[in-house]
Amino acid sequence: MTATVDGALRALLRDGLQDGTLGPGAQLPTERALVERLAAPRSAIRKALESLEREGVVVRQVGRGTFLTDAAVLHPTAPDNTSPAEIMQVRLLLEPPVAALAARVATQADLDRMTGFLDHGGRSEGFEDFEGWDAHLHRAIAQAAHNGLLLNLFDVMNTARTLPVWGSLKRRTSTPERRCRYHGEHTAIVDALRDRDSDGAHDAMRSHLQHVADTLLGRP
Repeated sequence: MTATVDGALRALLRDGLQDGTLGPGAQLPTERALVERLAAPRSAIRKALESLEREGVVVRQVGRGTFLTDAAVLHPTAPDNTSPAEIMQVRLLLEPPVAALAARVATQADLDRMTGFLDHGGRSEGFEDFEGWDAHLHRAIAQAAHNGLLLNLFDVMNTARTLPVWGSLKRRTSTPERRCRYHGEHTAIVDALRDRDSDGAHDAMRSHLQHVADTLLGRP
């Protein structure tokens, strides 16, 4: 549910920015209003807002509400017609070198954050929770490269994961066995990062993403 709500909320903001009803400094509807508008649980709305806040798209002020930042206008997103094949092509080009860089420059705090996300993913019992922690882990690896331009490129690519076509395909191909295997692959990536093994992190990330691509696109 969380991934679907995230995509729906981003679409709502994108539509508002395009038609002029929203802009920098504009106040978003309350959580209660978003629950009704998106027909989603409050917990999922909260997680989606937290994700936008981490990206700098919104700022939340206690007692006042949630507001769009200037970055919302400048925050590019993947085209709505982006296909799963295109998403995986870009992920395979971008994420393995990012993991290699992260292995060299990640701080202990970065590694601890990744480990936490990895552990949460391993304890996830269903598709939605696993996908949420999967997204957190991959972005944490990109953050650990400590390169703002690379992170911006990653975030543009990552918005494609909120597109309905991506979510539908991931859901159809997700099984407990596949999630278990993905978790094992995530573990290999994080282990290489902790070992400061740049080549190992690159290869583990590429192997994982190739497995995801083969699963989603029906390759043997």
